[in-house]
Amino acid sequence: MRHRRLNSLDRSNAEVAALALPPAVFKTCPWQPRELIEQGLRQWLRCCAAALRDNQIIGMPSHAVDEAWHGFILCTARYSAFCERAYGQFLHHHPEGGAPAGAPAATEPMREQLRRTVIAWSMVAGPGERCVLWDLDERVGVEKPWGIDAARVAAIEADLARLSQRV
Repeated sequence: MRHRRLNSLDRSNAEVAALALPPAVFKTCPWQPRELIEQGLRQWLRCCAAALRDNQIIGMPSHAVDEAWHGFILCTARYSAFCERAYGQFLHHHPEGGAPAGAPAATEPMREQLRRTVIAWSMVAGPGERCVLWDLDERVGVEKPWGIDAARVAAIEADLARLSQRV
């Protein structure tokens, strides 16, 4: 089973790397540099692969990346085809207050969803790869940045390291 799971993440990573993002993706995403937001979007899509694989809901840590993701979703044919190739299923978006009744995204705190985003990143990151999602909004000048505090990310990563030592 583990071998199959690794292959699914490898497939997703390859699809994310090969993804051609049309200019329409950034139509409502005015922040710069666009390359940094694109990097964040690609990292988010990679995190989603781990979350979908494990049937988890993760939280979006960046308003700027969320806007780019919305732009990608609106390119419906491209988005649907990408999801099928990368994940084998459609990646739904559950904005705050928009998840179906009873879905975890409708009932659990964003803090928990963001914790799982950090965990998902730990599963997909390459050796030494830094995640830009945590402070991207501050770096691109979003007026009310979302993000995850660096101390919280470090604490979650430390918990993961302790757990992996026990196994």
